[in-house]
Amino acid sequence: MYHVVVGIDEKESHVRRCIEAVVNLPGDPAEKHVTLIHSFSDNPSGASATQVHSVREAGEMLDEAGIDYDVEESSGDPADAIVSTADELDADLIVVGGRKRSPAGKALFGSVTQSVILGANRPVMATGVED
Repeated sequence: MYHVVVGIDEKESHVRRCIEAVVNLPGDPAEKHVTLIHSFSDNPSGASATQVHSVREAGEMLDEAGIDYDVEESSGDPADAIVSTADELDADLIVVGGRKRSPAGKALFGSVTQSVILGANRPVMATGVED
């Protein structure tokens, strides 16, 4: 079984690219398991990750591909949540969506993708985006 942790934000183009990358990984869909992780930065209504449209869309795409998945949620720093979830589950791969940002933008605001790449002790696939 090949276990992949996918960081899911609210941006649907990121989600589509991430799930397409997982679907296109070598191997039979039955040999893959995906954990979708969504980290809430602000959740005053107490929603669960399964209520987030992008998480539902990722699940639908995985269902269509015949890939088993589960959903995790956290609050706080998304990069920390993705890396710690992958560590706890001993995942084989982390998949995150990239975002076009200038070097100054990354320095001022940080980058979840960059933090995951630098903080993970396992392979990370960063998908491109069309923004």
